[in-house]
Amino acid sequence: MTTAGSEPNSTAVNPPKPLSRLFTNEPSYFTPDQLDRLLMHCYDQGASDISIQSGETVFAEIEGKQIKMTRRELTLQEASDLINFIYGSNATAMVFSGTDIDTNYRVKFQKDKIYRYRVNITACMFEGYQGIQVTLRTISSQPPELAKLKLEPDLYESLSMPQGILVVSGATGSGKSTLLASMISHLVQRPDANLKVLTYESPIEYVYDDVPKPSSIIAQTEIPRYLPSFAAGVRNALRRKPGLILVGEARDKETVEAVIDAALTGHPVYTTVHANGVADTMRRMVTIFPFAERDTRLFDLIESVKVIVWQALVPSVTGKRIALREYLVFNDEVRDKLLKAKSETIVSSIRELVKIYGQSILMDAKAKYAEGLIDERVLARFTAGLSSNE
Repeated sequence: MTTAGSEPNSTAVNPPKPLSRLFTNEPSYFTPDQLDRLLMHCYDQGASDISIQSGETVFAEIEGKQIKMTRRELTLQEASDLINFIYGSNATAMVFSGTDIDTNYRVKFQKDKIYRYRVNITACMFEGYQGIQVTLRTISSQPPELAKLKLEPDLYESLSMPQGILVVSGATGSGKSTLLASMISHLVQRPDANLKVLTYESPIEYVYDDVPKPSSIIAQTEIPRYLPSFAAGVRNALRRKPGLILVGEARDKETVEAVIDAALTGHPVYTTVHANGVADTMRRMVTIFPFAERDTRLFDLIESVKVIVWQALVPSVTGKRIALREYLVFNDEVRDKLLKAKSETIVSSIRELVKIYGQSILMDAKAKYAEGLIDERVLARFTAGLSSNE
């Protein structure tokens, strides 16, 4: 009941918007078939990530917000059945023994509709007992067109490198794999590309089945399902006469070392690093080596790295997410300046060179703000010297 001059309490009579996203005909027990139905529902709702955890309702991340997709909390047995179906009958035993699992999962609906997911399965505690959390990241059936990612012209021109290392860095979920996959898709569609592309991924995300490849071939290998490590993947690639090598992540000394050696022998190598800026990317790749080796490896990286791109996803004014990029193309002038710098000042030197020869994240944030693509709140994160990866 309302009084004169008062507004009706619309929230009392209308259910909150997230309720409209709930999975319909929710079963009393989730079988694998019901899981497929749930995943397709989340996909159609625009979910980027889905979290299935024993003792919790299912959540989906939609435009950066966590939204409940089920009314009922899933049991440990349901979660166990689901991961054994996704990965194999030993999945539960592996997880409870202290091994997390990275894999991929696909749901084929009719002939022409395929839903693909990157999957991580990890043990967790719930109310004092062992539990399981499954995180599924939605993957498009094929990479987006590179033109749609709106790369800066000088960055775009630097991508067709005949040799050397291209590093894309950022936080988890910042679109690193998407950018690299779009680059590869763009390259192999050229009639004169003549590329043999070998990828080593954990797990395989994008596939190129429907990408036209008039003169190129792509072979994708999942780590550790087919080879034990990324470093082993690079060694494997060098025995197969590659035209381009993709290493899913340069996350340890052996992998970074293998990536450098492959680049120094004349191969183009694409890889990713979890870092917080172009300078931090170089720092992380150097400090992964023992102190006595760092100067030598820093020199090797300066000689072999061609481009470093740092990417962050932030909310746009429309509520969707937009990429901000910081980058530096290592041309001869940049390389000469870095070779003259002292090793202890290399990070500050790279930061200055980004401002002069590349693009800082703040420069991109200001440009996107001027275009009306992001608001003052997002811009303030970068003007205050902070970064945000959502």
